[in-house]
Amino acid sequence: GCWRALGGGACFVAHAAVTGSLHPGRGKGLLALVAFAVVGVSIFYTALPTAIDEGGVGLAFVLLYTAPAFVVVGAALFLGEPIRRRTVVLVGVTIVGVALVVLPGGGSEGGAAAVLWGLVSGLTYASYYVAVKSLGRRLRPETIYAWALPIGGLLLVPFVDWAPKGGREWLLLLGLCTVSTYLPYLSYAVGLQGMEAARASVVATVEPVLALALGVAVYDEELRPLAVLGSALVIGAAALSARRSAAPASPGPAAGTPPHQRWR
Repeated sequence: GCWRALGGGACFVAHAAVTGSLHPGRGKGLLALVAFAVVGVSIFYTALPTAIDEGGVGLAFVLLYTAPAFVVVGAALFLGEPIRRRTVVLVGVTIVGVALVVLPGGGSEGGAAAVLWGLVSGLTYASYYVAVKSLGRRLRPETIYAWALPIGGLLLVPFVDWAPKGGREWLLLLGLCTVSTYLPYLSYAVGLQGMEAARASVVATVEPVLALALGVAVYDEELRPLAVLGSALVIGAAALSARRSAAPASPGPAAGTPPHQRWR
């Protein structure tokens, strides 16, 4: 996690330097970046690898995508996004899909520690949608990550006792920093500029399904019928949410609209 944060952060520092957007400003914005670095990088980059160690790739990444439930609440509290019935239903379907994989018989071999670390990773991952959406109102994506990733990585340095050895490990680390960090994080941030955070988090739940498939193909993890059904629910919810997001955005509620009519 430390190496990934520092390497991915270096890519964003270079990007921000080229675009002349390295300076984040002062005041609350800088404090928000530091808070995001602690929660979204230091804690998240600790929780997810630990969840993988405790329960395997498939379980860890499905639990990671409890994030939409956290995002719905966070987006309402911090971004003022309405809690739409459709989004709540799709999040519910996603969580059912998660449960089918976590429940005995769904493919999960991890214990309580695996589930706990997986849920922590989901909670801290949710901060990406809320924090980046909020900070993105005044900062460019490369500026946000040029600060958050290096700060979060540096906080992990005291706990690191491993360094890449040999060309293969350096190439794997390079791929982790660029293909798995710089490019997707940049895509996330750009995508959030045109989509509500809660809806974007549901669309992104296609990732755990791919992770399950990779876990089976690469690490010989067992994929059981309930896990297949859960994956289908996750994909369906993501597809429906993406379809909804492609429609023209409706205007916000007029002043004086009763609260029960704003929840739509």
